[in-house]
Amino acid sequence: MRVTVEQLQQILLFSELDLDRLAQLKTRAVVKQYSRGEIILHEGDRLPAKLFAVLSGRIEIKKTAATGKETILRTLPAGELFAAPALFGNGESPATVVAVNNCQILTIERTALLELIQKTPELALQIIAVLNDRLQHLHQVVHGLASERAIVRLAQFIQTAAIAEGTDVTEQGLCLRSRLSHYQIARSIGITYEECVRLFKQIGAIVNYHRGGKILVLDRVKLDAIAQGEYDL
Repeated sequence: MRVTVEQLQQILLFSELDLDRLAQLKTRAVVKQYSRGEIILHEGDRLPAKLFAVLSGRIEIKKTAATGKETILRTLPAGELFAAPALFGNGESPATVVAVNNCQILTIERTALLELIQKTPELALQIIAVLNDRLQHLHQVVHGLASERAIVRLAQFIQTAAIAEGTDVTEQGLCLRSRLSHYQIARSIGITYEECVRLFKQIGAIVNYHRGGKILVLDRVKLDAIAQGEYDL
């Protein structure tokens, strides 16, 4: 499936490019559809020299340890890049990428991207910024798993999800737009499903978890304090 200029504009990296640049780029881009739960990339797969981006839907990036324990490193919404090593050619997928729901994945040949960078040098800086953000996030994940208490990691995860997907103001508090299962959250912060359920019960007066993955923040100040390790329950 070929991509349109309007679809390219949905990718954050290309959102400020002029129409002529986008028109040139679309001839070298391809869109592929994936169903919910379908694996987009396996950990260790050889990566073609392309840019990968989420055009619609959401994806999860997962890592499996030698013990078989699975950790969700990141959940990415539409507009985001992933599989960064592919940009440099001859790379391997550092993790498994799975479609959270029905989604469309955009790929653009590396040669086409390099041609665009020659004409728009600032694009290279934007790509570097994306890669730097990924490295910082990975550092935070590893640091958190190694040194932060589970309750702190949970609070930080809720904060990150609220920023990434946004919130809606209700009479009770802030409702996260993203719907997150106990399983997703547990695998993201390195705990068991049962411990995740227990922690939500422990902070029930601060954050409410409802069936279907609806999360309601009742007391943002206390949630921030937990995330900073400054509030004991």
